Order: sequence, then C-alpha cells, then structure tokens
Amino acid sequence: MKALRIHAGPVALQHMTQHGLRPQDVGVVPAAAGGPKGLILGPLDRFLFGDWLPQATQPVHLVGASIGAWRMATACLKDPVAALEQLEDAYVRQHYDVPPGKKRPPAAHVSERFSQNLQTFYAGRVDEVLEHPRYRLHVIAARGRHVLGREHSVATPLGYLGAFMSNAVHRKALGAWLERVVFSSPLEGRPSGAPLPFGTHDYRTRQVRLTPANFMDALQASCSIPFVLQAVHHIAGAPPGAYWDGGLTDYHMHLAYNHSQNAIENIAASALLSSASGQNVAQRPASQALGDKGAGLVLYPHFQHQVVPGWLDKTLRWRHKSTAALDTMVVLSPDPQWVQTLPNAKLPDRQDFTHYGQDTAARTQAWLAATGAAQQLADELAEWLLRPDIGLIQRL
Repeated sequence: MKALRIHAGPVALQHMTQHGLRPQDVGVVPAAAGGPKGLILGPLDRFLFGDWLPQATQPVHLVGASIGAWRMATACLKDPVAALEQLEDAYVRQHYDVPPGKKRPPAAHVSERFSQNLQTFYAGRVDEVLEHPRYRLHVIAARGRHVLGREHSVATPLGYLGAFMSNAVHRKALGAWLERVVFSSPLEGRPSGAPLPFGTHDYRTRQVRLTPANFMDALQASCSIPFVLQAVHHIAGAPPGAYWDGGLTDYHMHLAYNHSQNAIENIAASALLSSASGQNVAQRPASQALGDKGAGLVLYPHFQHQVVPGWLDKTLRWRHKSTAALDTMVVLSPDPQWVQTLPNAKLPDRQDFTHYGQDTAARTQAWLAATGAAQQLADELAEWLLRPDIGLIQRL
C-alpha cells in the first residue's frame, strides 16, 4: 500500500508540471501544531533537511507552531538528522507524574518538565539555530489580550469560551482575544528579525526578534497548550502578557503566502499580480507564475492534506478548504488508508496519554511502531523526486 499523498495548489502544480520538484524551488517550509501527530513526519524531516534541501543554497523560511516550531528549530541545528532523531526519541519517551485519583498531570508539572527538556535539548546550541546560514526560523505563539492577558483559574476558561464563540462567527474576531506573535531569526538591519514569508492582513499580528534571551521562552510558549501547560509570561523583548500555544491562532499554518512581505524569496507576489489582472493561474507560464527573483514554493510535510487555519476551527469544516493563499503550496501527507495500518488505526495523538495512562512502555511501543512505519513516506518521496509522476499529484 502506498503511504504518501502529494497535493498542490495551482501555481505549484503548474511549476512541477514543467520542472518537477527541486530543492532550489523551496522558499518556505511550514510545520503544524498537532502534538504527537507530528511524530509521523520524522522520517520526512530527516530526508528533507539531511539530504535534499542541502543540495541548494537559497534562504528558506521555516515557520512553525507548537511541535512544528520544535521540529523547525531542531532542523536548524548542526547535523539535523541526529538532532531530529533525538527530538523524536525525547518526545516519544516523555513521561509525566499523575497524582492519585487524577487523569492527567498538573499543568505546572508539565510546564516544568517541558522547560527542563528544552534546556537539555538546546543548552549551548541556541546560536546554531539563530545563526544558521540559510534557514530563517519563525516561531508562532498566541498572546492573550484583555481577560486573557494573564492566566487566572476563572478568567482564563471564560476568556477561551469567549474566544471560541467569537471565532465561530468570524476568524478575525478571535483577534479580540488572542493575537499572533511571530518570533523571527535575527537578520542584520531588521530590528524585528527576518522578514515574514507571509502577509499579516488576515489576522492581528506582531513580530519580535528571536534572541538567545527569549529563545527558550518563545519556544515553550509556542508549545503551551491551555490547561495542559501554563502560559509563559514576561518574554524578553516581547509585549507583556500571557503567551500560549501558537496553534490557537495558526494550527496548520494556513497563512497568506500570496501576500508575502518578502517578495524576493516568495513567488506568490507575481501570482497575485496576474490574478488581479484577470489572468488564469493555470494558464500562466510557470516562469511567470514563479517569478524571476528566487525560490518560493511552500513545501509542507503535514499529517493530513487539509490546512486548517486555527485550533478553534477544527470542528468548523467550512474552514478546512484550500484558498488562494495556498496556491504555491505542495503538501506531503500520509494516505488515510495507510494510516489505518498503524497501531490503533490512527496517528499518535494526545489522547494516547489518557488511553495508556501510566503504561508508558505500551504508549512508547505504539508510537515507535508508527514512526518506524513512517519511513515509507520518506522512501516514497525520494523515489518520486527521482522519477516525478505528475499524474500522482492531487489538487489541494
């Protein structure tokens, strides 16, 4: 059974029809939130960052939230294959102490243990991430506003109830409760960090320079699921407030790539101009659609092919459709039928912590079986890249 599915937006598909998929074509690699689901992408990450992307030289923007931010930060380390293997092992084997009579550990305990893991993982290596010669890291966190501006046992649940109701009416209304904060790799001459590879007209956004002083806090904030971990406060260089999981605002990185603030390294600007002039994207020559100023395909290893905007949109199926913002995107995802062959007939997920309880060995065994099987994804991608079959690409 085939494991890998490839979906592409119209501009990306037009390009690959003529040129296939080359490492020099890639300008952005997004990485979704989703907790343990991201484990299934380990072999793809190691192939892309260890073997394939190093064949080119252009800058590449890595954009992530939650586990996606952890994956992308790790990809910036020297010897990314070994570092990504270490990340997978650390994530699979994580264990938390559950008090008697409780179903889950206290948020303070999880936050403390997670902070220790980050310190162990990145201690003495933050400069490797921030000074990578090619990769520009963008870590997304959600900053609470008004009643969510600080963590409180009563106000916080009420605030998230308000956020849920507002988001159900209109995604932009969520900005009254939470704003997107992007912590970006430093770049000389830019106080806020490397230019964003996406526009910010879609949602309330701030950008903050990522530094050794705020790296650990920013990454922990991006992974701090409300009520599972504590919010992170007082992040150096960032506005005051409570910072939570970046997946709240940007669950699957459904970002405005076609309104890039970095037109030199993102192809969508030319696509947008042609669209405005009434020219059909599918009819444009690939050279015109991709522009002449550099790489820019959005190459997205993902655990599903739908790109959901925010975590609160998970149940809002009408927001799971592709939009023009994803015209330059190529999604690499597991086939749902192949997923049925994994332990428990699903991807690893946070419910496994409850399902297996304190039987860490059983959960670890199931997760390792899934990540081992996922090597098929990377093998199939490597084979497809050598002999591209455009007929296998589905429209995103």
